[in-house]
Amino acid sequence: MTALRLLVPLSLTLLAACSHQSRQTVELGAENECPIRLQTGQNLTLSLPSNPTTGYRWLVQNPANNILRPIGAEVYTQPEQAGLVGSAGVSTWRFQAKAPGDGHLILVYQQPWAPEVRPVQTFDCEIKVN
Repeated sequence: MTALRLLVPLSLTLLAACSHQSRQTVELGAENECPIRLQTGQNLTLSLPSNPTTGYRWLVQNPANNILRPIGAEVYTQPEQAGLVGSAGVSTWRFQAKAPGDGHLILVYQQPWAPEVRPVQTFDCEIKVN
């Protein structure tokens, strides 16, 4: 009976640890890391190099609304060591996998006031949510 008393709480602890591990945030920073597989409820952080002082910005063209939910707005950060006006930084978006299915998260790097001009870069990542 004593061994059983120890075994049940230990089993529950291990089970909780395993379920927590599958919910870790997935960090994404390049298309070569795609496709991505997520579990429902898991977070995805996307970080791309950006330099808004040039007039170019990453715009979310397809947010994969059927499977992803945005968590807040884009956050732009500049490395502390840069310290120069006009130096590049990083734009970051956070999403949460909301439903099972497949989709594409697509962002384009272009000047927002000139949507008719072809983007200078496109980020396209296939995402599968279980």
